[in-house]
Amino acid sequence: MSFFQQEPTVPDCRPPLASPSRPRHALPPGACDAHCHVFGPGDVFPYAEGRSYTPPDAPYAAMAALHAHLGIERAVVVQANCHGSDHSALLDALAQSGGRYRGVALLGADATAASVRRLHDGGVRAARFNFVPHLGGAPDPAVFDHVVALIAPLGWHLCLHVDGAMLPELLPRLLALPVPFVVDHMGRLKAADGLDSPAMRALLTLADVPQAWVKVSGIDRIASGKRPFAEGIPFVQALVNAMPERCLWGTDWPHPNVAGDMPDDGELVDTFFQACPDAAQRQLVLVDNPARLYGFN
Repeated sequence: MSFFQQEPTVPDCRPPLASPSRPRHALPPGACDAHCHVFGPGDVFPYAEGRSYTPPDAPYAAMAALHAHLGIERAVVVQANCHGSDHSALLDALAQSGGRYRGVALLGADATAASVRRLHDGGVRAARFNFVPHLGGAPDPAVFDHVVALIAPLGWHLCLHVDGAMLPELLPRLLALPVPFVVDHMGRLKAADGLDSPAMRALLTLADVPQAWVKVSGIDRIASGKRPFAEGIPFVQALVNAMPERCLWGTDWPHPNVAGDMPDDGELVDTFFQACPDAAQRQLVLVDNPARLYGFN
């Protein structure tokens, strides 16, 4: 069955697999995909002017069908750069989910207490900042501080999309934050650099920081680019073992701007089971941790 139909857009990145495999392993009840995106459809929710990429449409219906296929009951939908500060597609997806999905927003200097409250009422629970060069590089420090001040009263956290090489330099600033923070995609470190790389050492120090979380998502982004991305497994294992109560897992569907093999989301589930063979740890990462951080009932 195909879960993806390309809309008449002018995309410059590839679509996800039309027919992902079914996982060999059954996910536990309440399992959460803690990092995924919704794109468009562009004729209903136009893409932002000045965006850094144009994706093929990946609407809510396709995302929900994928989750049903994989056995995922909950999700965290992350606002994509291609939609900019217009959160209409995100809020529509959260409303259609009937409370099963939460959201992560992209906020800028124009964010206000009232606009953040509207997002909160729609199911958003975090703000994301991109530090990676291909999405514009590090944010303006004044904007960063402005957003932190707005989200702190609502109990939100930050999601940080960083390049692993900058983690050691960023760490002192992160440790001073008044809100919890999540490092997306294992800091986009490079598996080829080894488990003893400065980026991995910086990530592992977060085990001693109560407000720090890490997403063991994006295994394809840290590995060589060839399925099933086995080079990333030791990094997932090390992080889950170091901080099992503050790790999250996600598919990163529909995998925007992937340079290597397009991930098979069924394989991603099975790869996580291989990296995390302990059922108690899987329960934490897949169910309990996202429920606690994102406020699922």
